Amino acid sequence: MRVCSALVCRNVAKAVARLVVQLLRPFEKHILSITTDNGTEFADHKYIAHMLHTKVFFAHPYSSREKGFVENTNKLIRQYIPKNSDFSSLSDDFILHVQTQLNLRPRKLLNFYTPKQIFLLSLHNSVALRS
Repeated sequence: MRVCSALVCRNVAKAVARLVVQLLRPFEKHILSITTDNGTEFADHKYIAHMLHTKVFFAHPYSSREKGFVENTNKLIRQYIPKNSDFSSLSDDFILHVQTQLNLRPRKLLNFYTPKQIFLLSLHNSVALRS
């Protein structure tokens, strides 16, 4: 685990919060809540909650079972990017390729729909996704 100075952590948290808001703003009316881990990058969670008019919840420490879909996706990412890889050495095109591959991959948990299909269906039906 990396440790950062208070100033660096605060700056990272602000940058993450602004990016989360920017990326999720088009889908704001469909967001019922956001659940994240306890990383310092989410220290500005109140900004996210305020800007997206939602609630932010945190998984309990060392309780990866509370984020099963995320943990499974992390495992799938490792098929493309080994653990401890230096992300700064990866091109944006490669990251986009991995993202596309995973979003178009059918998942048993989703009744063999792809995450993209479920996302688009949820927007069309205005229903929350539950796993």
